[in-house]
Amino acid sequence: MDLGWLRSFLAVYRTGSVTTAARLVGLSQPTVTTQIKALEDRLGRVLFQRLPRGMAPTPPAHDLAARLAGPMDELEAVVGNGPAERPVPEPPVHLGGPADAVAALVLPALAPLIERGVRLRVTTGLADDLLTALRAGTCDVVVSAVRPRGRTLLARPLMDEEFVLVAAPDRAALLDLGGLVAHGPAALDGVPLVSYAEDLPILRRYWRHVFGIRLNAEPAVVVPDLRAVIAAVAAGAGVSVLPRYLCAAHLDAGTLVTLLDPDDPPINTAFLVERAGAPDRPHIALVRDVLIEAARSW
Repeated sequence: MDLGWLRSFLAVYRTGSVTTAARLVGLSQPTVTTQIKALEDRLGRVLFQRLPRGMAPTPPAHDLAARLAGPMDELEAVVGNGPAERPVPEPPVHLGGPADAVAALVLPALAPLIERGVRLRVTTGLADDLLTALRAGTCDVVVSAVRPRGRTLLARPLMDEEFVLVAAPDRAALLDLGGLVAHGPAALDGVPLVSYAEDLPILRRYWRHVFGIRLNAEPAVVVPDLRAVIAAVAAGAGVSVLPRYLCAAHLDAGTLVTLLDPDDPPINTAFLVERAGAPDRPHIALVRDVLIEAARSW
């Protein structure tokens, strides 16, 4: 096996880019691409998933890099091309999570890490899709509202989010809130519902937990981003159930009001999820530790 293949592999692994790796190892981009393909053929394993922008390491690539990094760095240092003269950056951390939580909580918490050399590649979407990407090795860390099953993924409780039933003040003024407290959701019959999914997952959970009944309704507005749900509700489109942390500023400003304050509001736990047995790269560990620390105040 050509040692150059391994050098190019490690550069692509650490940078997440064939173009950047080619500059680091002093070769053309087509040559590095050919070397990676040759290495994959020799090992009989796919090492990278080709993305529209960049290269995502697969689990075999993580395993190979964990065994290769130390010896290769020592060899580079011996021949005078080691990290002391030409530092090779850590590969980007591929992070997944729901778009609203990533925007409101995760990225603000991780922003200071950029000055420390951490690079982030963020994917947003539904929990099941992101957990599948984590198992496949295309994500390193996932913030998930769903606790994964099985032993291939490790889940740490990250935060509890409280759900609140909200509406714009003008719409709330038209509702019989006293009847809502005394008689339950019949006071909301005919009121448009705004949801992030067609099957009303958060609303159905609230109805079951607070009112003890099954919600049978069709949403008036469906938009797959809770921030857009907030915007629609604040504009008077209807009522919805939202995480308190996400709409707290609107509640403080009075652009949204809570319709009910149950003694036992529904709570959902979000988890920080990683692959079991994956190499604990320094920047992944930084991201994990910062999120766990930041979540104490969320």
